[in-house]
Amino acid sequence: MQRTIFLGASGDLAKKKTFPALFGLFLHGHIVPTTRIVGYARTKMDRPDFLKRISQYIKNTNTPKVKAMLDQFLDQCTYVSGVYDQDSGFQALEHELKRIERETKTIDRLFYMALPPSVFIPVANGLKKNCYTPKGVNRLIVEKPFGMDLESSRVLSKALGALYREDEIYRIDHYLGKEMVKNIMILRFTNQIFGSCWNREHISNVQITFKEKIGTEGRGGYFDEFGIMRDVMQNHLFQILSLIAMEAPASLSAEDVRSAKVDVLRAIPPVVESEVLLGQYGKSEDGTLPSYLDDDTVPKGSKTATFAAAAFHIDNPRWAGVPFVLKCGKALDQQKVEIRIQFKDLTHNNLFQKDVAARNELVIRVQPEEAVYLKVTQKLPGLGMDTVMSELDLSYASRFTNLSVPDAYENLILDAVMGEQSNFVRSDELDEAWRIFTPVLHKIDRGQVPVDIYPYGSRGPKNLPEFVARFGFERHLQAYSWPETSQVSQTPAASASVASSSSDSKL
Repeated sequence: MQRTIFLGASGDLAKKKTFPALFGLFLHGHIVPTTRIVGYARTKMDRPDFLKRISQYIKNTNTPKVKAMLDQFLDQCTYVSGVYDQDSGFQALEHELKRIERETKTIDRLFYMALPPSVFIPVANGLKKNCYTPKGVNRLIVEKPFGMDLESSRVLSKALGALYREDEIYRIDHYLGKEMVKNIMILRFTNQIFGSCWNREHISNVQITFKEKIGTEGRGGYFDEFGIMRDVMQNHLFQILSLIAMEAPASLSAEDVRSAKVDVLRAIPPVVESEVLLGQYGKSEDGTLPSYLDDDTVPKGSKTATFAAAAFHIDNPRWAGVPFVLKCGKALDQQKVEIRIQFKDLTHNNLFQKDVAARNELVIRVQPEEAVYLKVTQKLPGLGMDTVMSELDLSYASRFTNLSVPDAYENLILDAVMGEQSNFVRSDELDEAWRIFTPVLHKIDRGQVPVDIYPYGSRGPKNLPEFVARFGFERHLQAYSWPETSQVSQTPAASASVASSSSDSKL
């Protein structure tokens, strides 16, 4: 793909995510010198101002080599200003693209719409009418949100489908580009130890958790239109769920992978309000951190949820009876995204009591500090038969010391450039996800689902432990935490707590 056009090039997403990702690809040789990157937005600015804007969030440029590479990258970038609802702006863009084509002798075009959904359709129309090349490849990347419910999503899909073929549309969910999310299929389908127990016979429940420490930070006006369930759960967390729960695809082709994801979504009935817990953050317990309603951009008296937990059930032979509990929220106690697969209790175990042989858990830490670890019970070194909850740990920072984890946007932009659609959302997958969420979303919009207040910096609503316990999740009786910065020299006794299976032996 020799021409990348970024619509919304003056916005936060472009400067903070997409252009740094593009430079990362350029730095590693994935963007060739003949590629031209054209920014397009309503903001009037000249090229030097545009280059200054897009380079301010590009980091680690303090060596002469990287500085030189950055200069080369910026030489390949240019900017066109224009509106989104008139042909004149797109005609100016087309004029610039034609000029570049004469210079580089290339004709393929990748359009990236980093735009609010209100202008998706007029921009897609303007591009098709004025900038679509009949001689080369055209690809259209669409950022979320893809509608507000099932009906609006279908309207958007129908409008885009009338303009572009499905193989030209790339609906981007950046979680599909995260290293540990991409690792799920490898983990599941290349390891016999997991493949053989990845079912209802062995797994009690699955928890998928998204936590942010910050609140809306002045962006509450945008967030309030959607709420946490639309903003995070219906897309990011459901993408993870589908990869965890799907059957093995017939092949690794994009269509087979996406069809396997759609199949599992079709087996999920709509979520019900009795299995949803909502919250909105108030002031911190010490009063120093603001409530959601203290954000001046939030409508007064808003009931929009900033926290949501919901249980989903998959009606198929592999997962019947195994609840998938998704949790997401802002202004919580920590920043993390993780998948926690909790296995069932041991059966017919006459040797050890339950508080000694605790449940195994497979934990996939998506961010920060990517890791996979399996919580297991083992003997504590010593003269007794005490046990300790420990882990079989693959922490990326310590295992892959000479490798860097690429940014999610780097992964996905490169996929789009290469025409690889496995990690993009197909229209029928989008349709199924909205089918599952829309009934309860409409009830939430009408104020029919209660929203509890929780303190800024807490774990969420006070009823959360009771809620997850309803669906089989058990906290270990041993006080356990994964040692994120574990030291090799640390002893088991220092890094984990002990549950005694017998009294200490004494001489």
